[in-house]
Amino acid sequence: MSAQSDWLPIGRIVGPHGLHGEVRVYPDSDFPERFEQPGKRWLLKPGATQPESIKLIKGRFQDGKGLYILKLAGVNHRHQAEALRDAQLLVAVHDRLPLEPGEFHVGDLMGLAVILQATGDSIGTVTDIYRAGNDLLEVTLTPSPDADPQPSPRTVLIPFVEAIVPVVDLTRQCVEITPPGGLLD
Repeated sequence: MSAQSDWLPIGRIVGPHGLHGEVRVYPDSDFPERFEQPGKRWLLKPGATQPESIKLIKGRFQDGKGLYILKLAGVNHRHQAEALRDAQLLVAVHDRLPLEPGEFHVGDLMGLAVILQATGDSIGTVTDIYRAGNDLLEVTLTPSPDADPQPSPRTVLIPFVEAIVPVVDLTRQCVEITPPGGLLD
């Protein structure tokens, strides 16, 4: 596999942990088993175009930091761990874990059109997801044709809760929103 669409990012290495080659990983997955169960993963180093296979030996969640501490095969010293900074951990797309109703893979939400449910007007595109108490959709708003040109597109954060985002339609490639007053201003 080589196309970017063949891979799911599950986390990013943000630095070494300790002296014995462990790495700190910021998760992009809500599945702890991706970081805690030993087995084959893939590593895409900064600047690389092809991921390489790597074995996860063990992992644990670091309470209070929102990070996982991982031990990877062949990474035994701090300088080796430091060399992996900003590398992405990946799994093959066919290794997607099943979801409960109302759950979505982050990658499936990226690029979806954002539509006002009341009017059917398209207002922008989902460009990022921020993990918080409730996830937040970053939406890049489509400038209106009569608006003054802005130096850069305007973005808003929309809470990803059913009351505000009642419809996620992956077939139509859109989300419908019912924003409370002032959310888009």
